[in-house]
Amino acid sequence: MATDKEAARKLEEFRRSVTNKGEDIVFKVFPNKLMFTYSDADSPFNMLHSKKTDTTIYPPPSNADVEDPHTKKRRRTADGSAENGDVHHTPRPKYSDLVHSNEHISSLHETVKKECDQLADLCDQVKLWVNLTMPKIEDGDNFGVQVQEEVLAELMRAQDSAYNVRDAARQDHLQRAKICSKLIKYPHIEDYAASLREHDEKQLYFIRQHLIDIRNIYAVLTDLIHKNISKIRAPKGNNGMGLY
Repeated sequence: MATDKEAARKLEEFRRSVTNKGEDIVFKVFPNKLMFTYSDADSPFNMLHSKKTDTTIYPPPSNADVEDPHTKKRRRTADGSAENGDVHHTPRPKYSDLVHSNEHISSLHETVKKECDQLADLCDQVKLWVNLTMPKIEDGDNFGVQVQEEVLAELMRAQDSAYNVRDAARQDHLQRAKICSKLIKYPHIEDYAASLREHDEKQLYFIRQHLIDIRNIYAVLTDLIHKNISKIRAPKGNNGMGLY
């Protein structure tokens, strides 16, 4: 069966839009991502911000929740109507002391997650472009296809790295919660407060390194694709050029 003219026209328009978007990403978006700086004194990623950890143990959020841990609730009959007699009590959560999260670190985690989401989305669009430029499967002159497959493999590795880095925020909050629970339980032990400060300082360092890793991923992808752009655009063209 042959594709009708209208469907073929729309398919060709889709291919052109994917090609234009893919080349715009690798020649404009990727290079702009290499301008990341973190050493400036006013940068939120500067290590000077590691001193902002609050190790104070605050009272529960609401005294009413502690003084009145139960709420009254009437029993209901089978048809859903409330009984006039007995009243049973539903337990209410009782709050313990409170240690605030590090808002500065949390905001930086959000920045990293946005960068990871954008990296994964951009890789998806470039992968689609490369896949649509692949020629039909046939014997001979397949070096260009091997180049395209190597580029696709690098894009997939970049996406996996983005997914792994994005999970750092969850791990940080879990580890920090364990330290905070110890700090609430043993407020007289100063080492738990020191441990919390050291943990936040380490997380700030890791966040900065994550952004550097993301920048390096963009650098590798930009370099690889730019050097092999002729093979990506026309994999069945001149076979005399090498991979790198």
